Amino acid sequence: MPTFILLSTLSATGVEALKRNPSRLQEVNAQIEALGAEIREQWAVLGPYDFITVVEAPDALTVARIAVEIGARGSTRIQSLSAIPVPEFLASIARSD
Repeated sequence: MPTFILLSTLSATGVEALKRNPSRLQEVNAQIEALGAEIREQWAVLGPYDFITVVEAPDALTVARIAVEIGARGSTRIQSLSAIPVPEFLASIARSD
């Protein structure tokens, strides 16, 4: 399955909800998986994003749906990136000659 990176930023409402109920993060992760993605890795980070989540999903449409469904709540904004394993990327460059 293709790999995607989700960069999440919490709104003030999202930060408050997480502070009140830290298990909310696991609840959201379960919802992401129910929408069709499998979470492979996840980190809380410092900087412009609050979480980095690596998921596998059938396609970009599934990830777009996840971003809209979770983002519609107003507590989180998700930016998604498609990730290509370096060996596959290099192989594709070699084929383009």
